[in-house]
Amino acid sequence: MHHSKVRILGLSIVSFICLFAVPSYAQTIPVGLLENVEDAYRRQQLLGLDSSNASYMIRPMHISATNNLALGQQKNGELLYLTQFRKEIYVANEGKIAFYLLPAVVQQQLNTHHPYGINDGSMVQAKGYQTQVSAGVFAKIGPLSIQLRPEYVFAENSNFQKLSDANGPVFKKVVAQYYYNKIDLPDRFGDGKYSKLSWGQSSIGVNVGPVALSLSNENLWWGPGVRNSLLMTNNASGFKHFSLNTTRPIQTYIGDFEAQIIAGKLEQSGVAPPTGTGFVRKANDWRYLSAIAVTYQPKWVPGLYLGADRSFIVNSKDIGKGFAHYFPIFKALPKEDFDNPDRTNSEDQSKQDQYISFSARYVLPESKAEVYLQYGRNDHAYNLRDAIVEPEHTRAYVAGFRKLVPLVQEDEFIQIGLEFTQLQKSTTRESRASETWYTHYQVIDGYTNEGQVLGAGIGPGSNMQSLDLAWVKGLKKIGLLLERVVNNNDLLYSYAEASGEKSQYINRHWVDLAFGGKFAWNFDKLVVNSQLTYIRSLNYQYNWEAGPDYWQWNKKDANNLQIKVGVLYNF
Repeated sequence: MHHSKVRILGLSIVSFICLFAVPSYAQTIPVGLLENVEDAYRRQQLLGLDSSNASYMIRPMHISATNNLALGQQKNGELLYLTQFRKEIYVANEGKIAFYLLPAVVQQQLNTHHPYGINDGSMVQAKGYQTQVSAGVFAKIGPLSIQLRPEYVFAENSNFQKLSDANGPVFKKVVAQYYYNKIDLPDRFGDGKYSKLSWGQSSIGVNVGPVALSLSNENLWWGPGVRNSLLMTNNASGFKHFSLNTTRPIQTYIGDFEAQIIAGKLEQSGVAPPTGTGFVRKANDWRYLSAIAVTYQPKWVPGLYLGADRSFIVNSKDIGKGFAHYFPIFKALPKEDFDNPDRTNSEDQSKQDQYISFSARYVLPESKAEVYLQYGRNDHAYNLRDAIVEPEHTRAYVAGFRKLVPLVQEDEFIQIGLEFTQLQKSTTRESRASETWYTHYQVIDGYTNEGQVLGAGIGPGSNMQSLDLAWVKGLKKIGLLLERVVNNNDLLYSYAEASGEKSQYINRHWVDLAFGGKFAWNFDKLVVNSQLTYIRSLNYQYNWEAGPDYWQWNKKDANNLQIKVGVLYNF
């Protein structure tokens, strides 16, 4: 980037920050902490008890003097506040200097047959036992904040049948061409035990009022979804990024705004692709990520939150030298021509993988409910007419609904949650070329970090329907989870076309049916979260063997049991 442009950008950022003069904390509650902690706070908004007016569409949640949300009652009758997720060690100079000890967290899971699960951060897709340990400290020195919260992961990583091992030569060719060669998403992370120490949820930044400028490795979540979101979730490990973001909603005459702009570095998994004809070994290269998320709460429509987020990734060797190359998020919406990759309406566009989504979340405290929708595309329309005629082209969406039904006790409820996620290509694939979500023909590591998808954890070409039914009280939860996951239908249809057996693909969908029980409880300084899930995988990894007739075949289903236990200790 040219020095003059760097100076201009730096002055703009400093000027923006200096508009606000009140110092602020920047400690965060990690995305997905025990899966239930953030959700418990989000429920308070449905009850009309959250005065922060946060959208919950740009996370992690920030702790500040104006975001001291109460949650449930402890045994001694005191309320549990957000700021209690830390222990004061030292405070001086009227609070301008402060040191805190952060909770210690251990999360464990076991898969008995094959990998299953999403949104587990630095954990990896693995069979067998796996554990993640994290703890840390937070320091505030004037406007400077330092959060050191590393994570250690160990996985037994037992062997299992991988996708590249299954079916036959035609299937392997399709798997290589449409999957392995377009995304860095290994089935198994190496051939033995896996262990890694990372920066986890660590950051260092300058905070002034509701704005923070930081260098961070934290997981991010953009969008209103609970189980999935299109552009940013905690499905993959956190990645190093510079961030300019709000730490609480900024109030204006027309409503409240939240925003985040990031520039990050995405790493490869380091796992070699399968060997054999058709499989391509990826060059050793990292990817640059430029992304932005904005939410708006109109002053005239309380409870309505509108959002938009946009991201670009490009291999480091293909980064240009101008401002527009480092911050393409501020450019007009360019169209990528998958039929003719060398022809685009924007310079270097064919070497970038781009995504955009629009969200809406409507909270109805009177009904103790919320509805939400996120609609995204990974290839922009040619013009407005094209967007109106075929809005389903390259689209993906997340749609959901949640409601709290009051019980006899004032603070006890039955929570009902429904969510639908659709990443599979629409029927426009028959007449218009398009890429499967999170894969790319030039950025061949795809929309991933360290071998896991940054967005919806169900992965490329997949769909999910989820039902969550539970009794809830503060951090306590006892419930059931029912899910249906259709794994990468785009890959199956590509195989059907390549094999010339389109009439038989109906029997070959890989569908996971999951039935789980959840239990979460808090005991003084301990918070416990657990889940036991049975997964029936129909046509596991698309395995199929002909039988006596069309509807009678040798089924290749698999059974898997997943156990998850998490424990948080507040010092």
